[in-house]
Amino acid sequence: MKNISVIKKLILVFIFAFVFNFIWENFHSLLYVHYKGAPITDIILLKAGLFDAFFITALAFLVIVLNYPKNWMALSVLIAIVFAIFLELYALNSGRWEYKDAMPVIPFLGIGLTPTVQLGLLLFLSFKLVLKRKY
Repeated sequence: MKNISVIKKLILVFIFAFVFNFIWENFHSLLYVHYKGAPITDIILLKAGLFDAFFITALAFLVIVLNYPKNWMALSVLIAIVFAIFLELYALNSGRWEYKDAMPVIPFLGIGLTPTVQLGLLLFLSFKLVLKRKY
């Protein structure tokens, strides 16, 4: 019975994470010039939302397997933000994408604010809605 509740939690985390990230990706895609030198399409936004949802679900799996260690939420958010920072640095340096002038940029890092906080914030919301509840 416990395995069913774990699977149910992971599925729910994935669903919430995907919906939140897909919506976010659509709104903040207006702050990008291109993706790999081409226009940003609905398929690219769908793939980005799925990638983010799988990442968040993987962290949820670790939290559940580790039996909700102390400070699990703060640590999960921190991991997500650090991952986002490295992903943005890689993508910008490799030309994977480019920001429009409207993108708020974090000083010294030179990366966008919205993509940096996205994973941490949406992970927090997804976890808050699903984890630690009885199903």
